[in-house]
Amino acid sequence: QVQLVESGGGLVQAGGSLRLSCAASGSDFSSNLMGWYRQAPGKQRELVARISGGGSTLYADSVKDRFTISRDNAKNTVYLQMNSLKPEDTAVYYCKLLRLGREYWGQGTQVTVSS
Repeated sequence: QVQLVESGGGLVQAGGSLRLSCAASGSDFSSNLMGWYRQAPGKQRELVARISGGGSTLYADSVKDRFTISRDNAKNTVYLQMNSLKPEDTAVYYCKLLRLGREYWGQGTQVTVSS
């Protein structure tokens, strides 16, 4: 059974940093696409960043040069380093795994950036 568990969210002042982690269990995900999404109140869930099994990355324009996605395949974990945080980054952040045509989501972790 695939499980994704996010951690690392919290409250931070504008300009600060947070590092999110997403630990996957249930199988070997080293070759699978993984990503971070976020959903702010009243808004649709949106892609933040994603990373392929080979390490290729894609970022939303709004987070380029501030956020970095990475993965440790030995630990089945994907990370999101978030720097220079802005109030508009406030949202629930979700981890997603794409495996054999199915999507798996974590429960989400709240990130709140105060001005």
